[in-house]
Amino acid sequence: MENSIFVGLSRQIALREQMDIISNNVANMSTPGYRSQNMVFTEFIDKPSRAPDTETNDPLSMVLDYGHYQVTAPGSIRQTGNTLDVAMEGPGYFGIQTPDGVMYTRAGNFQMNVNGELVTGTGNLVADAGGGTITIPQEATDIKITKNGSITTSEGEVAQLMVVEFENVQELEAMGNGLYKTDAAANPAEQTRVLQGMLEDSNVNSVLEMTRMIDVLRAYQTTQRMMQGEHERQRTMIQRLSRSN
Repeated sequence: MENSIFVGLSRQIALREQMDIISNNVANMSTPGYRSQNMVFTEFIDKPSRAPDTETNDPLSMVLDYGHYQVTAPGSIRQTGNTLDVAMEGPGYFGIQTPDGVMYTRAGNFQMNVNGELVTGTGNLVADAGGGTITIPQEATDIKITKNGSITTSEGEVAQLMVVEFENVQELEAMGNGLYKTDAAANPAEQTRVLQGMLEDSNVNSVLEMTRMIDVLRAYQTTQRMMQGEHERQRTMIQRLSRSN
C-alpha cells in the first residue's frame, strides 16, 4: 500500500542531494580551478517480502544516487600579471601538502607566507616535485616559473612544482577548497604546461546550473504532490473501510 510513497521518497532524497551539488557549483562560480560536479542516478530494484495470501509481489523501482562525477572541461584562462599565479594547460594537477597528506588542485592562486613558503589561498603548502615544500628566499627577485613548473629566481633555481596527471580523473574525490584526494597513482605530467601570471577560472556554466536548479525544484514539488495525493487516497480508503465495518 505504501510502495508509491517509498518510491517517491527515494526520488526526493536523490533530488535533494542533486540540489546540494548544484548549490555548491553555483557557490564556486568564481573559485579558480574549480570543476563542477554532476550526479549519477541509477535504478534500485527492491523486491518486497511476500505478503500474506499472495503468491508474488511486483518489484519496486526506486531511485538511487549512485555517485557524482566532475566535469573535466577546462575553465577559461585569464591573465592576472601576478608572479605567483599559475594556470595549467592540459589535464594536470598541482600537488598540495595538507594535514591529511598530499592532495591535488587546479587552483594556482599561490602566495608566500611569512616564512617564504609557497602556499595556496587557504594556507596549505604547495608541494615540490619530490613531495617536499617550496621555500623562496626572502631576498630573491625576478621569480620565473617555466612551462614544466620549475621555479627560478635571481638566486638560481629554487624548486619545481609537483605537476601530475591521472589515468582516470573521475577517481579524484572532491574534498572542498578546490582540493581533490585519491589513492590512484599520480603520474609525471606529459601533456600539461604551466603558465605563469595566469589563472584558470571555474568551469561552472552559470546559466546551465540555474536551469538545472529550477528543473530539480519542479521535480521535487511534483513528487511532493504525488505523495500527498497518495496519502489522501490511503486515508480516504481507510475511512471508507472503517464505515463499512
